[in-house]
Amino acid sequence: MERMPTTPTPALEARDLVIDVPGRDDGRALDLCVAPGQVWGVLGPNGVGKTTLLHTLAGLRTPRRGEVRLDGRPLGALRRREVARRLGLVFQERHDGFPAAVRETALIGRHPYLSPWQLESAEDRRLAEAALERLDVAHLAERLVNTLSGGERQRLAIATVLTQAPALWLADEPTNHLDLHHQAAVMALLAEQAAEGRAVLMCLHDLNLAARWCDHLLLLYPDGEACWGPADAMLVPEALERLYGQRLATAWVDGAPVFVPAR
Repeated sequence: MERMPTTPTPALEARDLVIDVPGRDDGRALDLCVAPGQVWGVLGPNGVGKTTLLHTLAGLRTPRRGEVRLDGRPLGALRRREVARRLGLVFQERHDGFPAAVRETALIGRHPYLSPWQLESAEDRRLAEAALERLDVAHLAERLVNTLSGGERQRLAIATVLTQAPALWLADEPTNHLDLHHQAAVMALLAEQAAEGRAVLMCLHDLNLAARWCDHLLLLYPDGEACWGPADAMLVPEALERLYGQRLATAWVDGAPVFVPAR
């Protein structure tokens, strides 16, 4: 008897999820699945709740209603250490609690795997060094984090999650503060993570980065409406113009659409 192929468990699910955006009525409830191997982009103008959504999916904020599931299990039923081993979060803004060197900061990514007072192993240090090298900050390893530029700090934050090696990446504006070369390098890294079987969901302001690198999109509208699905179905000029309140002109470059404001 031929065995039917099994459907992989989604890395992340939102079930009837309504995020808590202050001063706004309930919008459309989200029912979406982020599967291993997918790269999702969350698009929308300022103030629609992209960061709030990301923090809710990470378990840092309580939704108005609905449920988040991680690897098929309710997020609220998991211990924080379990969540930290599965989920990596890149914040849009971060504040240094105490002076630390770049290498020490990257090693924080291994803490979910260590028992209290356990020191990092040689393998932990190898992972951190490789991540710093990949994000082009290895030459800054001995520098204090508070001496870095905004772009260097952003690359370090991504290197720290890369050291963590989660199955699910949640990234809030991962290209924030980055120059063009490092924007492309970070987006290529996230696409590589998905190609290796991990799942990626990121909030983006740059519509063209989303069009080039994301295979699924979630559009969040100011009135609380939302739509989501494969990128090809979402990258419709009429939908994007309503999203941003801006007329757009479209061209194609290297097989991907490029959107610019129309005169």
